[in-house]
Amino acid sequence: MANALRLWGLRAIVTGAASGIGEAIVRTLIKHGAEVLAVDSANSDIDRHFNSVRGVHGAVVDINAPDVATQMAKMASTELGVVDIVVCNFNLYADAPISDGDEESLNQMVSRKTKLVEDITEHLLPLMKSSPAGRVIVLGFNRSVFSQDGSESYAKSEVAIAELTSGLAADTAQHGINVNYIQLGAIMTPESRRVFNNDKALRDFCIERSAAKRLGEPVDIAKVALFLATDDSVFVSGTGIAVDGGTAGK
Repeated sequence: MANALRLWGLRAIVTGAASGIGEAIVRTLIKHGAEVLAVDSANSDIDRHFNSVRGVHGAVVDINAPDVATQMAKMASTELGVVDIVVCNFNLYADAPISDGDEESLNQMVSRKTKLVEDITEHLLPLMKSSPAGRVIVLGFNRSVFSQDGSESYAKSEVAIAELTSGLAADTAQHGINVNYIQLGAIMTPESRRVFNNDKALRDFCIERSAAKRLGEPVDIAKVALFLATDDSVFVSGTGIAVDGGTAGK
């Protein structure tokens, strides 16, 4: 992994790109030579956020629009032509952190993310088929989405993302495309900061349950996304990598 430009000539699309994990991934991919279509909502300032960064195209997309996948595919076709790397980073939160037993909130969030990932992958597939290095990277749910007593729901969300990824990997393998996911621990993003400011007990719980005894940073996720985007992961597909600092022993 010594080549500083090992993504040179590759084209990527990253959602949720204006801040937090998405922004860290965009800046990491650019640093290593990729050209990136950075997508986010209208209130994110994404169309101006990367103005001074060469190789980044900012694009506004409403992920709640019924034709969001069609919009993204059209933008990707116009700005990039061929797409090599797709990073599905959807920062979905419920009105309040999800506790175990709140099946309705959990199912709504998981269903929403599943549909977004499936639709966008399907619509971008024609642009990826000619790529020599097709990669789809799915970001799981931040631990701050779940309450202190929501560990079971958090585990269920990982199972759902794992099943989604495995299915997509099987469907796209014939085109030489790898699909993997990153299972997030408690990562300090603008949204999770808001949650932790309102619930310091949850913040302390997340720190204590991590063997690293700290919250993760967006760059911790970006480094793993870089690995999954490169040829270093050429024989890795349908699987996940937990980026959570490890689990503290009991």
